[in-house]
Amino acid sequence: RADVQPATPVGRHSCRTLGCIPMPMLPAEFIHFLYKAKLATYAGQSDDASVVPALLDSKQLEYRDGEFFYRDIYVGMLRFVGQEIVYLSNQAVWSMCYAGGLINYNDPNLAKPIYRFLRQALLNVSPELPLRGPKTFKDCDMLYNCSCQGSLQAFNGIETIAQKSTLLYELHFSGGYLA
Repeated sequence: RADVQPATPVGRHSCRTLGCIPMPMLPAEFIHFLYKAKLATYAGQSDDASVVPALLDSKQLEYRDGEFFYRDIYVGMLRFVGQEIVYLSNQAVWSMCYAGGLINYNDPNLAKPIYRFLRQALLNVSPELPLRGPKTFKDCDMLYNCSCQGSLQAFNGIETIAQKSTLLYELHFSGGYLA
């Protein structure tokens, strides 16, 4: 994706100008693990990848490979909030929070085709920056757009789905490495 580079600092500031301690880099396998986890959970299996949730009235999706463990917990359906966390050797090392959903949440009949299309878009996530879906994805008359600023270290973005220029869905996300 042209608008996001994996090693780019966020905005105009670096750790040097902000006075923070630089974050240690995660192992090279991290990006590949995150990519596989995204494809193996909601994008690839929807809620079929669910396990018994730790939080009441939530959905919880999990994926494990070696020392890496991915957990995605969200609440809601038509409008929702959630958090993805990646653990390495049982220590949380990366997270992404997200919130959004259908624009017209008074019509639950819209949910199935929109979320089916969303999962198709998410299956096309970039292996170089596996946050959400591709920059654009189109199928029939639906259009998915995702714009993101930052890197895996610290990022924020928005994804939308429109049909014939009518906005149907919007989601905001942010996150990065944990210290």
